[in-house]
Parts: sequence; structure tokens; C-alpha cells
Amino acid sequence: MRLSRYFLPTLRETPREAEIVSHRLMLRAGMVRQQSAGIFSWLPLGLRVLNKINAIIREEQNRAGAVEILMPTIQSADLWRESGRYEAYGKEMLRIRDRHERDMLFGPTNEEMVTDIFRTYLRSYKDLPLNLYHIQWKFRDEIRPRFGTMRSREFLMKDAYSFDLDKESARHAYNRMFVAYLRTFARMGLRAIPMQADTGPIGGDLSHEFIILASTGESEVFCDKAYLDFDTPAAETDFEDRAGLQGIVDAWTARYAATDEKHDEAAFAALPDADKLSARGIEVGHIFYFGTKYSEPMRAVVTGPDGKEHPVHMGSYGIGPSRLVPAIIEASHDEAGVIWPDAIAPFHVALLNLKPGDPATDGACETLYAALGAAGYDVLYDDREERPGAKFANADLIGLPWQVIVGPKSLADGKIEMKRRATGARELVAVDDCLARLKA
Repeated sequence: MRLSRYFLPTLRETPREAEIVSHRLMLRAGMVRQQSAGIFSWLPLGLRVLNKINAIIREEQNRAGAVEILMPTIQSADLWRESGRYEAYGKEMLRIRDRHERDMLFGPTNEEMVTDIFRTYLRSYKDLPLNLYHIQWKFRDEIRPRFGTMRSREFLMKDAYSFDLDKESARHAYNRMFVAYLRTFARMGLRAIPMQADTGPIGGDLSHEFIILASTGESEVFCDKAYLDFDTPAAETDFEDRAGLQGIVDAWTARYAATDEKHDEAAFAALPDADKLSARGIEVGHIFYFGTKYSEPMRAVVTGPDGKEHPVHMGSYGIGPSRLVPAIIEASHDEAGVIWPDAIAPFHVALLNLKPGDPATDGACETLYAALGAAGYDVLYDDREERPGAKFANADLIGLPWQVIVGPKSLADGKIEMKRRATGARELVAVDDCLARLKA
């Protein structure tokens, strides 16, 4: 993509309304535009990051055996009355009426709707297990939306819902998602620590939040330092192996880890001082097992092997992609701007032409632009008539993993400069060696 033809409305000044680093950088880097309190438009650069996050989520959900669907944002209030949550949910639910005076709502979550889908089509235990997920915009009328897309009113959510015959099978479904989440966040360059959590309005008696450590995190967390060195479950993990998955979950939950809401001071104090870690954290995922909380009142039943009807055991599993973007920035930035992990960077390479109009630099840039694109790299080519300092500042601000810098001085010696954004390391390489260096 040529920057002269791209839509990237970056800002030099820090917007006054931005309270935290990620909000400031997302506005300055032209990733989002606030339309009203807690509601944002996603601009091209931000949308590319969001789409890459979604792609990783989909791959890991599919790997774990979940099946993608798409449910509507507007839901009937009748479904929520069946579950008993319509009045109980509170003012965060945006209640509306259609032209026929029917009570509707902008969905804050989808337990009721997916339960209705299940009970419509499935009747036998032979149809189980089943896990349905979707990635969809939701709305919760937060009393005080803040921190940009970290805590907004309209947000993108991946929510999955599992259906099983009994508690034992449902726990295996929970473990599938637990392991899938560990892999998902690791692929995004994050170390997410699972911590026991309250179930809140979702309900149930088993829940974990996945927390990443960041100095600007919204909550205080306490855990064993050993979590920082745990190995991520491998891609070849067998999601059908109940004992194997349980072993992974047991290993990841055996040590102390709690948010301030669930913190046990005595248990934490029992750890050796060298093992204690107290820090700030950001929630990036939340999983729940809630048994028959929805299936019983909504009559989502299957005929079991005994010929009798059984309410299915359910769980729900959420990841907020629109929340993950600022969370990753909070964990990965410096004074100059964002530092994107390779897997979710909006482009792999910033190609900087320091002297547009010069035949040599133009020719070298065109050659590199074509070669990198043919090799599968997403390239943002800064071909603008702009001074070099502004191009460097812009490249650092948007945080692409690599900067390939083409200037007349180095090019006279057949060289270009390559900068690794994460470390700041620079090196001169031959033009023809650029691709090999990226691969290395």
C-alpha cells in the first residue's frame, strides 16, 4: 500500500480526552475516531490490526473444535424474559422498541439466543458435544465509558458457547477453551495468566479471567512469578485427550494467581518472597461454566442414553478483539509510539523513500516494494513528498515491525538501512539482501 494513496490521519499533538497510553496512541496513529461517548469508528490501520486478531482467534477456535456462526445484534426481549435476566441485567442493557411496540434490546451477550438456536435443532445426546462461536459487535451502556476502546459501550466480542450432556463433559469443553485461549494470546505476543474470577451476571460456579501484565493495567493482580516462564501448549495439542487437557489446565492453575477481587492475602503471603509478583493487569479474556442456568428455564434438553430428557450443561467463553488492541499497546509501546508484535502488525514493513523524485531511490523502492509484496509481506510504502524526520516519526508512531530506509547516501554504496522497531537496532544491508534479512 502506497501511503500517498492510503487513509492514515495521524496526529502530531496528543488529544486532551485521551487518559491512557493506548488511547493516545490509537488516536495519534489514526486507528480510530470517536463518534460519541464510548462509540468508535475503526479507521483503516486499526481495522487491519483488528482483522489480524480476529484471524488468530478463528484459527484457534476452529482448532479446538468450535464452529462459527453469526447471530444478530438486536434480540427479542422475550428470550431474556425466559431466562429471567431481562429485568435483572440492569441499565447496561440498551432496551428499545420496534415500530410494532415489541420489546427488543441491543445484545450485550448471547447466552439466550444461542440457547434458543440449540433447542430448535438438537434433540439427542448423539448431537453432543457442540461449541458454537461468533465474532460480533455488542453494546453495554457503561455509565462511564473511558480509556478509548478499552472500556467502550459498543465493542467487538468473540463469544463461544458449549453444550454437553453432563458436568464431566462440560468441564472438558471448558478445558478446550482454556487451552485455546493460552495459545491465542501467546500467538499475539502476549503472556496471559489465567486467574480465578467472579462469574457476575453470566452466572455459574467456575470462571477464569486471562490477564496480561501492564503497568497501566486497570486492576491489581497477584501471582506466582513462575507463570512468566510457563510453556504455551503446542499446536499439535490433542483436544480430544481429556486427561492431557486436564493436565495442562491443572498445571496452569496449581499456583497462586488472583485479581484484587479474589485476592487471598494469607495464601499470597505463604509464597516465598522471591516468587511473589504484584503488578497491574488487563483482562483480555473470560471463560465461564454455568451448568444448566439457561438450559433449564429455556427447556434446552436432549434425550440421553437412558431415554430421558436432560437439560444440557453449558459454558461461555469471551475474548474482546476491540479491547485486545489497546491492551496490546499498553503492554508494547515506547515514547515514540506503538511496537506491534509481528503476528498482528497492520503491515510487516514500513518502506521509507527519503528522496521521492530521485530516480535511484524511486527505482530501488519500486523494486523492493514489488519483491516484498511478491514474498507475502504487507508493505506500507511512504512515497510522500515529506521530510525524512517526519517519515521516521510517523513510522515509529504506527509501530510496524520493520523499517526499510532508502536514501541516496547509502544507496550510492548499494546499501539500504533496516531498523527493527522493537529493539531500535539498525543495520546496513545490500538492496538484494533485504528479503533474506527479513526472513532470517
